[in-house]
Amino acid sequence: MSYIIVDVEADGPIPHTYSMVCFGAVILDSTLNTTFYGKTKPISNKWVADALAVSGFSRQEHESFEDPQIVMQDFAHWIAQNSKGKPIFISDNPAFDWQWINYYFHTYLGKNPFGFSARRIGDLYCGMKMNAKLNAEWKKLYRKTAHDHNPVNDAKGNAEALLAMQKMGLKL
Repeated sequence: MSYIIVDVEADGPIPHTYSMVCFGAVILDSTLNTTFYGKTKPISNKWVADALAVSGFSRQEHESFEDPQIVMQDFAHWIAQNSKGKPIFISDNPAFDWQWINYYFHTYLGKNPFGFSARRIGDLYCGMKMNAKLNAEWKKLYRKTAHDHNPVNDAKGNAEALLAMQKMGLKL
């Protein structure tokens, strides 16, 4: 099984009504060099200006991005080429990231290579520490790559935290 850390930027709170702007993924290994970056054009005429601004792109730039079907096909191919066994989706916030990736995979490919579940880094950390109140502590302690809303960088920072947690005893 391969762990794939994913981060999504979107122009609103929910898929279909709003659009995914871009996403990044990294294979969890010692190098963190195997990455994917996808930018998808809008699927809706609605967007929240503040949400879009987080991605660093204007609406005009967003409209020039690739067709989502092509991007999701490319991502599915990348997953198949780079994962060993079943790919496992991991993110900082799968309640947000997962919904976008799952929606786009099912809408454009009819299936999600990750299946029907995801794992949350904060929950893994809280379990390791046996303390549910430490939800965000891992972000400050273990990320090396700056969290700058470039989704590849954000996924790498989250992967770095997972590797640090593995050194602390997390079995991956």
